[in-house]
Order: sequence, then structure tokens, then C-alpha cells
Amino acid sequence: MIKRFAIAMALGSLLSMPVQAETYGVLMKTLSNPFWGAMELGVREGAKEAGVEYYLQAVESDQAAEPQLNVCNTMLERKPDAMITAAINSTILLPCLKRANDMGIPVVDLDGNLDHKIAADAGVDISFSIGSDNVAAGAQGAEYLVNKLGKNAKGPVLVIEGLSGNITGQKRARGFSDRLAQLAPGLKVVASLPGDWDRGKAANITNDTLTANPGLVAIFAANDGMALGAVETVYAAGKQSQVTVIGVDGNSDAVKSIKSGRLNASVAQLPYLVGKQAVEKVAAMKKGTKVDQDWIYVPTMVLTKDIIDKGTEPMLKYVK
Repeated sequence: MIKRFAIAMALGSLLSMPVQAETYGVLMKTLSNPFWGAMELGVREGAKEAGVEYYLQAVESDQAAEPQLNVCNTMLERKPDAMITAAINSTILLPCLKRANDMGIPVVDLDGNLDHKIAADAGVDISFSIGSDNVAAGAQGAEYLVNKLGKNAKGPVLVIEGLSGNITGQKRARGFSDRLAQLAPGLKVVASLPGDWDRGKAANITNDTLTANPGLVAIFAANDGMALGAVETVYAAGKQSQVTVIGVDGNSDAVKSIKSGRLNASVAQLPYLVGKQAVEKVAAMKKGTKVDQDWIYVPTMVLTKDIIDKGTEPMLKYVK
């Protein structure tokens, strides 16, 4: 009787012990960019709501590819229950992610930075990619510009791409250029150059393009940091009434610039929502919910001074 009682007590103690929460490894690019800061906030909120733990690491810049691979390998040593990664380019993390798969750890592509075919050829299985439809985001930038200038508008246009070889920047630039050609053939892209996600480099590209094309009418930059660099040059040249500048991300610095009337628009990627949904969907997947989509797209919206000032757009609550 005493023995049965002891066993019952032991079983009761085991049943009453709290279940260890799953822990996810989250690897971002750089937290010095407000875009990734907003995404971290979304990850935090998503983890809280899903009842999971996470540890997050990033590198010093959007260009630190080799250091990011080292960080990824270090994160694997903790054997997370899932790896959620925003790769700097389409190939740098593949050896680490293959190791994760070999360890039975599912891999999720955060912000759509991985090419699924390239990953598959390297033996990497991506559970799903989550982010914005970057081609559509670029197209939204073109639609805003044509709505502003008119479909019969003419003049040179500059496109500032992201880091060379980065699929995200390539898709945004292509979406913008293709849609612009469809809607307003008179608006010609005279240069499409990699700004490496760097504000200073984008400012220099803008200066050189304005010198070669003094009649420049618009600039589309593949992220807000580069768009803000372009704005600085446009204002320094006294051409703010002539040149429309459009960014992508909808980060806090861009919102401030739009409110002050400097940056004309930003296609908001809602990174907070991307981070939040990424964690929530991984948690559901780990509990057995099947993810039928290879790509999960979070909505985007064009932010302008008018939209921000009115404050009636429902999706503004996700702009952090």
C-alpha cells in the first residue's frame, strides 16, 4: 500500500511539472535597421501569444554575410526546436540550414530571402517562407508614382536596388520597373544600380544620376534607408518639387520623414506582422497544423502623408 502510494505521488509530481516550452532560434540581419527592430517586436508578441520561447541574434549590418553564417552555426549548438532565419543572400546560410535539417530542425525563411529551388538543390528543405510579396510591393510603388504624375508623364527615373545578389531587392526593383513600363511608358528607368542597403551609397548614386540626368522625375529605392539617402541628395540639389522619392519598408524613420513632407511615400512591408505571424505559424505547425503554402504573404500598403495624417487606414496599427 505504501509502495503504491509512493508511485502515485511520484506520478502526480510528474504530471504537475510544467511542460517545457519549445524554443525557436531566430536569426535576423541587423537590428540597427528599424525594419528588423519592428520585426523583433512582432516575434516577441507572437512568441508570447503562442506560449513559446525564442532566442534572437543578428549581425552588425545587412552586408555581413560570413558573420551571419557563423552566428547561424553557433545558434544550432543550442538545438532549437525550429530555425527562423532572414538570410542576407540566397546562398550564405545553406550549409547551416542543411545541418539544421539533418538534426531534425525545421527551417523557416523569414522575409522571403531564400530561393526555394537553390535551397532544394543544396539539400535544404524550407518549411515555408513568410514575408511580403516583393514583386507586388515594387509594383505598388510604380502605381503610386503613376497616380501622382499621370499615365502620360515622361522623364527619367532612377531605381536603387538592394545588395547585389539579394533576391528581395531584385524582386522589388523588377516589380517596380515592369509595372512602370506597363502603366506609363514615357517614364523611363535610366539607371538601376545596387545601393547595398546603404544610405550613404544611395545618396551618392542619386547625386551621380542627377548630374547625368538633371530632368530626373522620380527615384524608387528598394528600402527606406536608401530612399532617405536619396531624399537628402534631392533636397541638397534643390529638386524636391521635381523628384518624387519612394521607399520600401514603412519603417519608423521613413514615417517621420513622410510626416515632415520630405519622403513622398513608402511601400510598408509591415515587418511587425511578418515577425508575429512567423512565430505563430511555426508554433501551429509544430502542433500538427499542416502548412499548405510554400510562400505566405503578409499584406503591404503605400504610406503617404495624407494616409498617415488621416489615421483611418486599419493596417496602420501594424506600422511600428
